[in-house]
Amino acid sequence: MDKRREEVLDAFGALRGAAKHLSRQPGLASWFRQWALLETEAVNLYTYECRLIPGLLQTEPYARTLFVNQLPLLGDEQIEAQWAARAERQRLLRDRPNTAFSFILEEHTLLRRTGGAEVTRGLIDHILEIAELRNVEVQIMPLVREAHAGLDGPIQLLEHPTHMWFGYCEGQRGGLFTSAPREVSVLQMRYARMRSQALSLDDSWSLLRRMRGEL
Repeated sequence: MDKRREEVLDAFGALRGAAKHLSRQPGLASWFRQWALLETEAVNLYTYECRLIPGLLQTEPYARTLFVNQLPLLGDEQIEAQWAARAERQRLLRDRPNTAFSFILEEHTLLRRTGGAEVTRGLIDHILEIAELRNVEVQIMPLVREAHAGLDGPIQLLEHPTHMWFGYCEGQRGGLFTSAPREVSVLQMRYARMRSQALSLDDSWSLLRRMRGEL
């Protein structure tokens, strides 16, 4: 942990106790635990994902499909631990009604039909249900989009109650956490542009309903 990052997290005394708990919690990748910790305190949480449906929106059958196909292979206990950790994180959507959640999903992540048509139908139904929550916005980035500000990959942003913003970008074998204002500003700029490039909330809802009907 670099000095700047340590100084930032030291300012959040209330998070220190939770950090000890998360460090012992199975099912969370070591590089993700710090972000999961901040998620529990966020007042705004923005997620753009281009590879799969974000963990906070996944159904159990969809998540288990991902776990079963993960390499190196996971054992049964590891799969159960990963789902338990994911299900616990998902409680944030309903347990924190004053937190604003924004999701931008790529249309192709649903067209892939990960897990099969039945799993995808259940997943779309679940996303539509979550999108009805007042504190949740779901937008779809259409398959054809000539200008796209998110081509460098997934983005996560959150605002802490201290009004400090953090950014997180995850790769295949690790995650990059940043609190540097310049880096966070770049991610915010890209996310804001993607919000304007994605379908509106109503059009996203209509597309999801149409995709559900075509399965």
